[in-house]
Amino acid sequence: MPVKKRGIPSSAFIISLAKGAGGILMKCFDKPHQIEVKPNAGIVTEADKAAERYLVNKILRKFPKSSIVTEETGEYPGDSGLLWVIDPLDGTSNYAHGFPWFCVSIGLYFEGKPKAGVIYQPFTRELYYAEKGKGAFLNGKRIRVSKTKRLEESLVGTGFYYSKARSLAREVDVFRQMNEIALAVRRPGSAALDLACVAAGRFDGFWERGLSSWDVAAGFLLVEEAGGKVTDYGGKETSIFGKKCLASNGRIHRRMQAIVNKIK
Repeated sequence: MPVKKRGIPSSAFIISLAKGAGGILMKCFDKPHQIEVKPNAGIVTEADKAAERYLVNKILRKFPKSSIVTEETGEYPGDSGLLWVIDPLDGTSNYAHGFPWFCVSIGLYFEGKPKAGVIYQPFTRELYYAEKGKGAFLNGKRIRVSKTKRLEESLVGTGFYYSKARSLAREVDVFRQMNEIALAVRRPGSAALDLACVAAGRFDGFWERGLSSWDVAAGFLLVEEAGGKVTDYGGKETSIFGKKCLASNGRIHRRMQAIVNKIK
């Protein structure tokens, strides 16, 4: 767990943020929702907004010079070297329909480098945590990526870009090709949780295009700290600001890459 040094938040604080936001989501879960449609970006509910307000207020109260990137309200500039990249509710469409596959995702960067990440699924109370150089954990227990060597034996996950034009048709074709080779393909609807599943060995791989930084800021670190591999579709190093994500246990990466790289 991270040591509080030079103003870097403790693991206890980061985890408390995720659990606090998760508590807000659960309080609203079974209630009627106020739903707004975001152009080409899905929907947002009152729960997204409430959880984000909670996170931003808690962070700025404790670390007032932080920079924050959020899904709903944009960017908060700071000059401390701390950057928080947060998604208060990843899987909003699932959440709004009562489908219990959603989470809070928080990635912490310091001076441009990843420090820690947490993904919390409040419905199941599963908390994934990773610290740079010190491993990945699920409810305090060390996790590692799977050892599956063949794509034919793999369970993989994906998601679809919001566009419903020709680009979606190409992605569906890749989905079909992957499904023909892999043991099975799943599309649960939360990229952050899908990446957490790769880290925990539940998925052997995951791919998706058009993701935003808040979708992957915690998940990338979880996969890497669990021994996995994260690249763009071409197999090159990527960042949380890249638009094409391919994550795997490393063993099936090239096979997946050959298929997903067909999306231009």
